[in-house]
Amino acid sequence: MLFREAEVAALEALLFVAKDPLSAVKIAEIMEISEENVQELVDTLQERYEDPLSGLILIELDNGYKIGTKPSLARYIEILYKQPTQTLSNAALEVLSIVAYKQPLTRGEIDFIRGVHSDTALATLVEKGLVKEVGRKDSPGRPILYGTTDVFLLHFGLKSLNELPELEINEDEES
Repeated sequence: MLFREAEVAALEALLFVAKDPLSAVKIAEIMEISEENVQELVDTLQERYEDPLSGLILIELDNGYKIGTKPSLARYIEILYKQPTQTLSNAALEVLSIVAYKQPLTRGEIDFIRGVHSDTALATLVEKGLVKEVGRKDSPGRPILYGTTDVFLLHFGLKSLNELPELEINEDEES
Protein backbone atom coordinates (compact mmCIF):
# COMPACT_ATOMS: atom_id res chain seq x y z
CA MET A 1 0.00 0.00 0.00
CA LEU A 2 2.97 2.32 0.61
CA PHE A 3 3.94 2.24 -3.07
CA ARG A 4 0.34 3.25 -3.93
CA GLU A 5 0.60 6.27 -1.61
CA ALA A 6 3.80 7.30 -3.38
CA GLU A 7 2.02 7.04 -6.72
CA VAL A 8 -0.93 9.09 -5.43
CA ALA A 9 1.54 11.71 -4.18
CA ALA A 10 3.24 11.74 -7.60
CA LEU A 11 -0.13 12.21 -9.34
CA GLU A 12 -1.00 15.01 -6.94
CA ALA A 13 2.32 16.73 -7.64
CA LEU A 14 1.83 16.44 -11.40
CA LEU A 15 -1.67 17.91 -11.25
CA PHE A 16 -0.47 20.67 -8.94
CA VAL A 17 2.28 21.91 -11.26
CA ALA A 18 0.54 21.32 -14.60
CA LYS A 19 -0.65 24.51 -16.25
CA ASP A 20 -3.38 22.71 -18.20
CA PRO A 21 -5.47 19.66 -17.31
CA LEU A 22 -3.60 16.36 -17.73
CA SER A 23 -5.23 13.48 -19.59
CA ALA A 24 -5.14 9.94 -18.25
CA VAL A 25 -3.02 9.01 -21.27
CA LYS A 26 -0.44 11.71 -20.46
CA ILE A 27 -0.37 10.79 -16.77
CA ALA A 28 0.10 7.10 -17.65
CA GLU A 29 2.94 8.02 -20.00
CA ILE A 30 4.71 10.22 -17.44
CA MET A 31 4.28 7.81 -14.53
CA GLU A 32 4.89 4.74 -16.69
CA ILE A 33 1.73 2.99 -15.55
CA SER A 34 -1.46 1.80 -17.26
CA GLU A 35 -4.49 4.02 -17.75
CA GLU A 36 -6.42 1.67 -15.44
CA ASN A 37 -3.87 2.37 -12.69
CA VAL A 38 -4.24 6.09 -13.39
CA GLN A 39 -7.98 5.79 -12.79
CA GLU A 40 -7.36 4.00 -9.49
CA LEU A 41 -4.98 6.78 -8.42
CA VAL A 42 -7.48 9.44 -9.49
CA ASP A 43 -10.22 7.71 -7.46
CA THR A 44 -7.94 7.59 -4.40
CA LEU A 45 -7.04 11.26 -4.75
CA GLN A 46 -10.72 12.12 -5.25
CA GLU A 47 -11.59 10.32 -1.99
CA ARG A 48 -8.82 12.20 -0.18
CA TYR A 49 -10.18 15.54 -1.38
CA GLU A 50 -13.75 14.65 -0.33
CA ASP A 51 -12.59 15.04 3.28
CA PRO A 52 -14.27 18.21 4.64
CA LEU A 53 -10.91 19.27 6.06
CA SER A 54 -9.31 19.39 2.60
CA GLY A 55 -9.31 22.70 0.77
CA LEU A 56 -8.75 21.07 -2.60
CA ILE A 57 -10.89 19.30 -5.17
CA LEU A 58 -10.06 17.17 -8.15
CA ILE A 59 -11.68 18.62 -11.26
CA GLU A 60 -12.43 16.25 -14.14
CA LEU A 61 -12.77 17.80 -17.57
CA ASP A 62 -13.31 16.23 -20.98
CA ASN A 63 -9.59 16.42 -21.67
CA GLY A 64 -8.18 15.50 -18.27
CA TYR A 65 -7.78 16.31 -14.60
CA LYS A 66 -6.78 19.39 -12.65
CA ILE A 67 -6.50 20.33 -8.98
CA GLY A 68 -8.55 23.27 -7.79
CA THR A 69 -9.76 24.85 -4.60
CA LYS A 70 -13.16 24.17 -3.10
CA PRO A 71 -15.65 26.83 -4.21
CA SER A 72 -16.70 27.35 -0.58
CA LEU A 73 -13.21 28.77 0.10
CA ALA A 74 -13.22 31.26 -2.79
CA ARG A 75 -13.50 34.27 -0.49
CA TYR A 76 -10.11 33.50 1.03
CA ILE A 77 -8.49 33.17 -2.38
CA GLU A 78 -10.05 36.48 -3.45
CA ILE A 79 -8.61 38.18 -0.35
CA LEU A 80 -5.19 36.71 -1.11
CA TYR A 81 -5.20 38.11 -4.62
CA LYS A 82 -7.20 41.21 -3.67
CA GLN A 83 -9.06 41.01 -6.93
CA PRO A 84 -12.55 42.40 -6.87
CA THR A 85 -14.99 39.90 -8.27
CA GLN A 86 -15.77 40.89 -11.80
CA THR A 87 -19.22 40.16 -13.03
CA LEU A 88 -20.18 39.85 -16.65
CA SER A 89 -22.64 42.28 -18.21
CA ASN A 90 -26.04 41.00 -19.25
CA ALA A 91 -24.91 41.27 -22.89
CA ALA A 92 -21.81 39.17 -22.17
CA LEU A 93 -23.91 36.56 -20.34
CA GLU A 94 -26.31 36.39 -23.29
CA VAL A 95 -23.43 35.90 -25.73
CA LEU A 96 -21.80 33.31 -23.46
CA SER A 97 -25.07 31.37 -23.22
CA ILE A 98 -25.53 31.44 -26.98
CA VAL A 99 -21.98 30.25 -27.61
CA ALA A 100 -22.25 27.51 -24.96
CA TYR A 101 -25.42 26.04 -26.42
CA LYS A 102 -24.92 26.65 -30.16
CA GLN A 103 -21.15 26.32 -30.65
CA PRO A 104 -19.34 26.54 -32.90
CA LEU A 105 -20.84 29.68 -34.38
CA THR A 106 -19.77 32.99 -35.91
CA ARG A 107 -20.15 36.50 -34.56
CA GLY A 108 -22.74 37.13 -37.29
CA GLU A 109 -24.79 34.16 -36.10
CA ILE A 110 -24.56 35.45 -32.51
CA ASP A 111 -25.69 38.91 -33.68
CA PHE A 112 -28.61 37.36 -35.58
CA ILE A 113 -29.79 35.39 -32.53
CA ARG A 114 -29.50 38.41 -30.21
CA GLY A 115 -30.78 40.96 -32.72
CA VAL A 116 -27.96 43.39 -31.87
CA HIS A 117 -24.19 43.65 -32.40
CA SER A 118 -22.14 41.55 -30.01
CA ASP A 119 -18.59 42.75 -30.75
CA THR A 120 -17.84 44.20 -27.31
CA ALA A 121 -19.40 41.37 -25.33
CA LEU A 122 -17.64 38.75 -27.45
CA ALA A 123 -14.29 40.57 -27.10
CA THR A 124 -14.76 40.64 -23.30
CA LEU A 125 -15.43 36.90 -23.21
CA VAL A 126 -12.38 36.16 -25.35
CA GLU A 127 -10.25 38.43 -23.13
CA LYS A 128 -11.45 36.61 -20.00
CA GLY A 129 -10.67 33.25 -21.61
CA LEU A 130 -14.27 31.99 -21.49
CA VAL A 131 -14.63 31.88 -25.28
CA LYS A 132 -12.03 31.26 -27.99
CA GLU A 133 -11.67 30.99 -31.74
CA VAL A 134 -12.16 27.36 -32.70
CA GLY A 135 -11.83 27.57 -36.47
CA ARG A 136 -13.21 29.15 -39.60
CA LYS A 137 -16.57 28.56 -41.26
CA ASP A 138 -16.43 27.21 -44.78
CA SER A 139 -18.45 30.06 -46.29
CA PRO A 140 -17.70 33.35 -48.06
CA GLY A 141 -15.27 35.44 -46.04
CA ARG A 142 -14.38 32.40 -43.88
CA PRO A 143 -15.71 33.98 -40.66
CA ILE A 144 -14.24 32.96 -37.31
CA LEU A 145 -16.08 30.27 -35.35
CA TYR A 146 -16.28 30.65 -31.57
CA GLY A 147 -16.63 28.07 -28.81
CA THR A 148 -16.23 27.84 -25.05
CA THR A 149 -12.97 26.99 -23.25
CA ASP A 150 -11.86 24.86 -20.32
CA VAL A 151 -11.88 28.10 -18.29
CA PHE A 152 -15.63 28.28 -18.99
CA LEU A 153 -16.08 24.71 -17.75
CA LEU A 154 -13.99 25.37 -14.63
CA HIS A 155 -15.76 28.65 -13.89
CA PHE A 156 -19.18 27.03 -14.03
CA GLY A 157 -18.13 23.75 -12.38
CA LEU A 158 -18.84 21.56 -15.39
CA LYS A 159 -16.96 18.45 -16.52
CA SER A 160 -18.20 18.86 -20.08
CA LEU A 161 -20.79 20.74 -22.10
CA ASN A 162 -23.09 17.73 -21.69
CA GLU A 163 -23.71 18.93 -18.13
CA LEU A 164 -25.29 22.21 -19.30
CA PRO A 165 -28.90 22.45 -18.14
CA GLU A 166 -31.57 21.72 -20.75
CA LEU A 167 -32.94 24.79 -22.48
CA GLU A 168 -36.53 25.62 -21.68
CA ILE A 169 -38.35 26.82 -24.77
CA ASN A 170 -41.17 29.27 -24.22
CA GLU A 171 -43.85 28.29 -26.73
CA ASP A 172 -45.28 31.84 -26.69
CA GLU A 173 -41.98 33.15 -28.06
CA GLU A 174 -41.87 30.54 -30.85
CA SER A 175 -45.12 31.73 -32.45
